[in-house]
Amino acid sequence: MHRKPRNARSKRAMEAREPKEVEDPRTVIFVKGTHTGETVKAVFKDFMALKRPHAIGFNKKNPIHPFDPSTPGSSSSSSVSSLEFWSAKNDASMFVVGQTTKKRPNGMTFVRMFNGRVLDMIEVGVEGYKAMSEFKTPKSTPGNKPLLHFASDLFDTHPRFIHLKSMLLDFFNGEEVDSISLLGLEHVISISVGPTPASLNDATGANLLSTSTAETTHANPLAAVASASFIESSLPSAATAALPKVHIRTYTTKFLASGVRTPRVELVPMGPSLDLALRRFQPPDADLLKQAMRRPKLKKADVESGLGKKRKNVELDEMGDLRGRVHVGKQDLSKLRGRKMKGLQEERPTKKQRSDEEDDDEEEDE
Repeated sequence: MHRKPRNARSKRAMEAREPKEVEDPRTVIFVKGTHTGETVKAVFKDFMALKRPHAIGFNKKNPIHPFDPSTPGSSSSSSVSSLEFWSAKNDASMFVVGQTTKKRPNGMTFVRMFNGRVLDMIEVGVEGYKAMSEFKTPKSTPGNKPLLHFASDLFDTHPRFIHLKSMLLDFFNGEEVDSISLLGLEHVISISVGPTPASLNDATGANLLSTSTAETTHANPLAAVASASFIESSLPSAATAALPKVHIRTYTTKFLASGVRTPRVELVPMGPSLDLALRRFQPPDADLLKQAMRRPKLKKADVESGLGKKRKNVELDEMGDLRGRVHVGKQDLSKLRGRKMKGLQEERPTKKQRSDEEDDDEEEDE
């Protein structure tokens, strides 16, 4: 049940939170756990610098454990309730929770929200890290949208890496733009994967995962992630535990003269530089994912211009005109009745022609 706004200001605030065809950049809240560690704090500082102005940092420590239920056998936890409360209060749709334990050191959990509820989660561990302050190079302007580059086929075939790619795209994504000038591209974030272990190259590993997700990856990337738990449960433990590391490197662009109109672009390391190890994850719920992937109804002008679902026997020509082909059944034209026209009637013989025909008949009789 929606609350009725009290004044114009609250009405504008409620309208700003309503669903849109093109959503605003996700506001990310960085939450520190009970034991964070210096490495996770430094990563939070650099990630907030890359995400500003759409970043909120909590200074106090919070007992947040997204993957641990409050009671045995319970599907929800107090941590999830806290995340949903903070999401509604700050109008944020994404969290990064930092926690360091003896079993899982330097852990970060990315939590994505939809409609005030937790959609999916993924936990990574920071193993190699070099802060932005260690690179004595120019930095990008805060709030500038980066160019993301994913350098591995696993980001399109393996469910765990498809999940991570979708999460990082939502995390670093900024304002929606139609086009961008080359000079406006200030920094590039390169995300690559380390050497693939032999356990993912055998027939029971990568082949099974790639064939099961190749058909659905491009149409709906998260649809393959929803069944990742079942897929990985059928694989050997070595194929799921020894996943390759993910390397994130950040660069600024430097334009040099090339003798032609397009300048030569060089990448200068800016930082941060970190290596991530995939750990626990929670795929999105099927019903909630269906609601999240729902698209608005296309306008008539967009459909006529060729957008949306492709219709049979309908195409758009070079001039932008919509042309269609209609197939009808075979018609019996013998029963077709039309207007009586002199041009369509049979010509009647004249009196002279009739008399000549009678004379010819008499001669034949003789």
